Amino acid sequence: MVRGSVRGGHIARVVRPFDKPGRATVSTARRRAYAGSVTSSYPPVGRPADLPELENAIVVAAFEGWNDAGDAASDALDHLDAIWEAETIVEIDDESYYDYQVNRPVIRQVDGVTRELVWPSMRISHCRPPGSDRDVVLMHGVEPNMRWRTFCAELLAIADKLNVQTVVILGALLADTPHTRPVPVSGAAYSAESAKFFGLEETRYEGPTGIAGVFQDACVQAGIPAVTFWAAIPHYVSQPPNPKATVALLQRVEDVLDVEVPLADLPQQAEEWEAAVTEMTAEDEEIAEYVTSLEQRGDAEVDLHEVLGKIDGDALAAEFERYLRRRGR
Repeated sequence: MVRGSVRGGHIARVVRPFDKPGRATVSTARRRAYAGSVTSSYPPVGRPADLPELENAIVVAAFEGWNDAGDAASDALDHLDAIWEAETIVEIDDESYYDYQVNRPVIRQVDGVTRELVWPSMRISHCRPPGSDRDVVLMHGVEPNMRWRTFCAELLAIADKLNVQTVVILGALLADTPHTRPVPVSGAAYSAESAKFFGLEETRYEGPTGIAGVFQDACVQAGIPAVTFWAAIPHYVSQPPNPKATVALLQRVEDVLDVEVPLADLPQQAEEWEAAVTEMTAEDEEIAEYVTSLEQRGDAEVDLHEVLGKIDGDALAAEFERYLRRRGR
């Protein structure tokens, strides 16, 4: 199904392919100073003080809502949680962070009999990927409606107790990109060296930000290296799910962790998603022409000679070594 309108000369349409809805040492004093500037003590009311002691931990975070077009980032966190059998260590569902008329609690059926009330929350879980020498902390939840600085300070206080050394934030945004091409992944890093290492495309965005941008800034201010990866979602197919974008984000996580991330059947789902969108866009001549124009514009920006001139032999060798190491060869 295709629906939409034309805004400002650009086609603003939505294609619904499925009916399914949806190692630096960190200064502990510095991060505590940030948290202390917003909240007076740890643990906050209702939070466990006996969090596990982790080794050289890295956070992978995603926030549902404004920062997560097509649910690509949330689905990536759900995938990591499942394949690595993460265990929940703390859940933040504080009333002071959420407006329940905006993010309403959900009633679910359990075993077809029991009704369960699920409140908007931030779930923090822990796992150790096979073959990795470091712990991974997954932070996944709904973007809060208020008190963002206090919310970030609480996350940082927990990160401090868990000995977190690096933070990776995943997000997704709507963009003028065709669904038939590789998913562009842009981002922001805590240093120019990190941006180059992770192969981030430069972003020139200036304007409103979500909790992902605020949390990254809080991490940097607290002395925790932080990087954010943004997957670009075609604005004409913004409805979730978007397995192709989810795969692109998981591949970035694999680069950061330097460990293989099993993708299970996600690649096949991505192929089926692309085929379904292609079929549906082909049924509408106007949007089909628009997709073709996006493809031509994107292809024109790729100058093969320029790309070849920028190839770094050492970088290629290092990437190949990381690939072999992740696969245990």
